[in-house]
Amino acid sequence: MRYWLWAIVLFSSLVATAQPEKKRNIFIITTDGFRWQEVFNGADARLLSDPEFVKDTAIMRQLYWDDSTNVRRQKLMPFFWNVIAKQGCLYGNRQWNNKVNVRNFYKISYPGYSEMFTGYATRRFVANIPVVNKSANVLQFLNQQKDYQGKVVAFSSWNVLPYILNERSGGFSVNAGYESLSGTGDTATVVNSLQDYITDKGHTRYDMLTWLSMQQYVERNHPKVVFLGLGETDECAHKGRYDLYLQKAVDVDRMIGELWYYVQTDPFYKDNTTFIITTDHGRGQNPGNWQTHGFWAKGSGEMWMAVIGPDIYPAGEIKEEQQMWQQQIAATISMLLGEEFQADHAVAEPVQLKMHAQGDGLLSKDR
Repeated sequence: MRYWLWAIVLFSSLVATAQPEKKRNIFIITTDGFRWQEVFNGADARLLSDPEFVKDTAIMRQLYWDDSTNVRRQKLMPFFWNVIAKQGCLYGNRQWNNKVNVRNFYKISYPGYSEMFTGYATRRFVANIPVVNKSANVLQFLNQQKDYQGKVVAFSSWNVLPYILNERSGGFSVNAGYESLSGTGDTATVVNSLQDYITDKGHTRYDMLTWLSMQQYVERNHPKVVFLGLGETDECAHKGRYDLYLQKAVDVDRMIGELWYYVQTDPFYKDNTTFIITTDHGRGQNPGNWQTHGFWAKGSGEMWMAVIGPDIYPAGEIKEEQQMWQQQIAATISMLLGEEFQADHAVAEPVQLKMHAQGDGLLSKDR
């Protein structure tokens, strides 16, 4: 009898070993030009009480102010501080000397997104205009790998992202700006109709339309690699509207929370999907220059990053001294998927994330 038991155990072990490795999914989410100060401290008292930047300071203080930093930041970004802070990691609180910086000199959007996805900071200056990026990016690379080919997609509020990601030669779809949503279905019809009725179309689509476009595509097609680029935080900041800047941040937090709930209740994504959430650049750190960013505005190179997923150790807010760079994100994306990003230039090493120990060799031990 015991020989049969040993045979069953051995057979079960062999079957388990023979099972193909289940490949991970990843969502990369950015909210343009959103400062680390608001992520970790909540609303800035100096700006919240300034009628130059807030139309109704009394209401905004009721909504977003509290003397406690913990309460204040939870008011602004409840998903970040009620979920990610308990189940994932938050990097970039410079009050603990935990730093995330852009590497490029310019500290504006085109160089920022390029650095994020290509894995290096180019010295070549490209303004925020539709010029094709000649450097290979990690999304393009992943779309060439057998496990991810045809399963990579990007949605962006800013209409320059297709050029930064080199959609034409990359071989994957980038829906950006007020580009129509392809396919059929009620959501596509509604989104396209709404976009047709918007007469004052700028370079940045309303984030809610970008979100709905992404949501419709993800539910129908289940891509494995998704980039969602939101842009209204930056738009409102450039207009000097701190009140709207905060409200858009609340919207971003809510949309990410809804997306996380969706992936945890969909069998394709459940317990198999990682979120990397970050920004393309910082902003000026003082009331006199918070609206702008660039090499001339101190603080513009300061950013942050949040990560949550099945392989991420739930360390919460990281309070240890550490220096990370935006150019490390590309290799980090591919590493989390069990791939090694290969490009036509040297790529920065992945970020040293807090991660669970893994027995399958896909990911590193806690570090």
